[in-house]
Amino acid sequence: MSVDERAPAVAEAISPLVPARRRSPGPAKAVVVIAPLTLTIALGLWGIRRKNTMWGDEAVTYQVAHRDLSQIWHTAQHIDLVHALYYAVMHEVFGLFGGGLLTLRLPSVLAMSVAASGVGLLGLRLAGPRAGLLAGLVFPLLPQVQKYAQEGRSYAMVCALVAWATYALVVSVPQRARWRWAVYGCTMLLACLLHEFAVLALVAHGVTLVVSRVPRPVLRAWSAAAAGVVAGLAPLAILSAGQSEQVSWIGAPVRLQYFLVAAGVGVVCALAPLGRRGPVRLSALAVPILVLPGLLLLITSLVKPLFVDRYVLFGNIGIALLLGAWIDYFHRRQRSSHNAWIAWTAAVAALAALVQPSLSLRTPQSRSNDTTAIGAAVREEGRPGDGLLYLSARYRAWTAADPEDTRSLTDLALAQDPVSSNTLAGVELPAQDIAARMLEFDRIVAVRDPAGAPAPTNPQDEAKTSTLRRHFREYGTNHVNGARVTVYVAR
Repeated sequence: MSVDERAPAVAEAISPLVPARRRSPGPAKAVVVIAPLTLTIALGLWGIRRKNTMWGDEAVTYQVAHRDLSQIWHTAQHIDLVHALYYAVMHEVFGLFGGGLLTLRLPSVLAMSVAASGVGLLGLRLAGPRAGLLAGLVFPLLPQVQKYAQEGRSYAMVCALVAWATYALVVSVPQRARWRWAVYGCTMLLACLLHEFAVLALVAHGVTLVVSRVPRPVLRAWSAAAAGVVAGLAPLAILSAGQSEQVSWIGAPVRLQYFLVAAGVGVVCALAPLGRRGPVRLSALAVPILVLPGLLLLITSLVKPLFVDRYVLFGNIGIALLLGAWIDYFHRRQRSSHNAWIAWTAAVAALAALVQPSLSLRTPQSRSNDTTAIGAAVREEGRPGDGLLYLSARYRAWTAADPEDTRSLTDLALAQDPVSSNTLAGVELPAQDIAARMLEFDRIVAVRDPAGAPAPTNPQDEAKTSTLRRHFREYGTNHVNGARVTVYVAR
């Protein structure tokens, strides 16, 4: 046998002894980043205007972010300090791109797309390219994610920051570079400054490290970063505690069902051997961030009701990771048994089940109120020179997003407008002065709570209600999403 003839045989013999060259992770990583980002943007842009309507919290964002930065700061001294940073960010966004409805919501679309990429990279690192891609694609399909990707509030930004802080955590565990822990701490702090309850993700991260039994130097590094986050958040937490009255509307856990279902599905998924061996297992990361923040809020709510599903929106990172890894695991199992069609049939059925919720989320009725409809009803029912009453004052903040709706009417209770008083709803006159002004008008348009809502208890609203009952009669009522607009005429 010649030398040339022996060469292939020798190469074949020694090939098992030579480590195979690892494929470059570049293409896989690029797909895992780009595909979820693209899908999230597409879903976020689909029906983003919701028929050109806005709901109450978005209306507050819209009118506060249009104030000067100094006015935003002074307003935060009275109310909504927890959202002050977000209002400042949106003020700059409005200054650069204009103050329209698209500008209000596009930052959330972009933030959620960044979060989806972070989820994909987490899945890639913890369970491989296919699981990462699946997790990144599952994330924007989740109903809660679709909802808040199209909302002019801070929750999508918080979710993006928590996702990337979690990725920084996972990367930092094996490498232990101080600058990586600094990046982790700064990202988590920024998330907490946008919304205080992001600190619950920090607790989940700590549980993940303990469960994963990471070396003590890693725990010390995380503890130092966590201490920095807590120290940076402490002033905001202390000052905002004095504004706790603004969450007094939470009487019971709000939209608890979604959290319970997601937590239950996540725990069931985690029973499978998901992910691959490493310093941090996928289940050890995903289950705490999915379950623990909501559970802590529920426990706290036994003392003071605080649970609202959007406050722990970042828990969807955990359910997306678990579902993505579980689909990958199930696909591999079925492929080995030549029954891969079962996995694909289940995936198609799940997608079909999401169609109706996705359609409904893009309608005005998907929110608890519709400030655009409320303002339109006031404009339709009112005549120039009519009196205008808000029961309660929060409706004034909602209709302030479009002043044209109320410009021809006289606000009978207003002593100082929201901007000059650095408040959301303005300052109202004393109760007796409101009653006296009401008697000067023959027609009054009243914006009231929906039927069945608790009666207002503050002196001003009680004076409005009693004066209407004694001296006016109801002429007609327009029922809209979140309010009643009633015309009263003098007896």
